[in-house]
Amino acid sequence: MIRRFLFASLLATTVSLSAADPLSLGIVNFTTCITDSKVGKQEQASFEALKKQMSSLLEDKEKELNEIAAKFNDPEYLDGLSPEAEEDLKNKFRALNEEMNRYQNQYYQVLNQANMRIIQAISTSISGASEKVAKDKKLAAVLNKDASFYYAPTLDVTKLVIVEMDKSFDMDTKKQDTMQPDQGGKKQMSPPAKAPTSGVADETNNGVKQTATPVETPTKKEK
Repeated sequence: MIRRFLFASLLATTVSLSAADPLSLGIVNFTTCITDSKVGKQEQASFEALKKQMSSLLEDKEKELNEIAAKFNDPEYLDGLSPEAEEDLKNKFRALNEEMNRYQNQYYQVLNQANMRIIQAISTSISGASEKVAKDKKLAAVLNKDASFYYAPTLDVTKLVIVEMDKSFDMDTKKQDTMQPDQGGKKQMSPPAKAPTSGVADETNNGVKQTATPVETPTKKEK
């Protein structure tokens, strides 16, 4: 009886495995979805615009700081200052230095938060598109490429997922356009609202170039 039971169990397992579709899984390249999909491109553009805007503000503050530092390195300029004027210049330098540090901290915090929102938004888009592809192709699961050590190229459904992502993006854009009336009460076409972009941020400081660290308050040089 035991042998018959074991044989029957083995036979059932074999039949089950042979009946399973080896192509019932799909693989998606997350990075490609970001760089090639419409929503990914929009997110990247918004992220770059935000980064450029904040970088410009930091560069202006750094320029002011460097101009004051240059004055402290000019003996002739310092000789023409009264003690009170020199002290005022030092106070201004310290204030700018502190302001620069605050801006830098805010800079990276804002970019990190924007990057997190972008990843979340694109992940949601990929998830919805993958579900549609899985239903159409009768796939048991769609996995992120990064979660697999190896997969056959035939399992890649990234292009299909991007097509579905673009369809959803176009539908959402159309809804936004029709939901925005002009001042006369008539509906008008308008560009889709920008969300913080994706781009895939660089590994260090979200791809942002580190600005120069402000120097300590300079002192008047001895002749």
